[in-house]
Amino acid sequence: MTVGHGAPDPLKIRIANSMGKARILREALPYIQAFRGTTVVIKYGGSAMDDPHLQDSFAGDVTLLSMVGINPVIVHGGGPQISAAMDRDGLETKWSNGLRVTDAAAIRVVQRVLAGEINPDIVRLLGGHGAPAVGVTGLDAGLFSAKPAGEDLGYVGEVESVNVGLIKGMVEAGLVPVVAPLGRGPDDAVYNLNADTAAGALARALRAQKLIYLTDVEGVRAVADQSDSVISEMNLERLRELLASGAVDGGMIPKLRSVADALAGGVRHAHVLDGRIEHTVLLEIFTQEGIGTKIVP
Repeated sequence: MTVGHGAPDPLKIRIANSMGKARILREALPYIQAFRGTTVVIKYGGSAMDDPHLQDSFAGDVTLLSMVGINPVIVHGGGPQISAAMDRDGLETKWSNGLRVTDAAAIRVVQRVLAGEINPDIVRLLGGHGAPAVGVTGLDAGLFSAKPAGEDLGYVGEVESVNVGLIKGMVEAGLVPVVAPLGRGPDDAVYNLNADTAAGALARALRAQKLIYLTDVEGVRAVADQSDSVISEMNLERLRELLASGAVDGGMIPKLRSVADALAGGVRHAHVLDGRIEHTVLLEIFTQEGIGTKIVP
């Protein structure tokens, strides 16, 4: 007579694993049906751009969204890469109120890095996972018109208007636009745009279903320096109260201001997610629990 536990049956283990995957697919199905045909604007930056494993995770998520009929539009940043390039070129990086002072020499580096290096790298990454990605900049077809953000900032711009014809055409053709945040100013000069602000303005102009920010924090915190104070879900009114209270600081401010403008302009949901977690986009969109902070009108 045999006593105790026998060796695990490999077939039963495979069946159990397969059943678990099937349950995940069943859980995702209502969300796929609900969001099929809608547009999701994703601001891509932070650790998700730097870590090879997170890069692959992000590219796989975007490809899956595209394959199930959801229309992802990517807007990327590039601050650390620009700073590194300026150092290599012997240019000093100066800051004013958290914004990079961008003179004529610096804007040439910004344009080269965003449009000539980062953008095609993201297109290649997505293409390697099967996504039909195409790179554009805010200069193409007048996508972003900009105005100077301040005389002391040089070629740093604020989004003044968005011409979404190019992006809409790409989405209708089944392509995944990858947008570098550059804008053309009234003097026909190139301006560097805050990627968070550009993503929010584009989502608003597209009347996107979702605006997603990938960050290096767990979500929006009720208290800036307390990681256990992450807000799971809030509405636009509470978001405005949070901004007015001064509880938000640093790089979260332009994100949340852009979220407020986007929701007021017709975007249905905004999400601030921890881009350091693999498949964070899929976990937020396709599960009941979600991850990070969801903000609704």
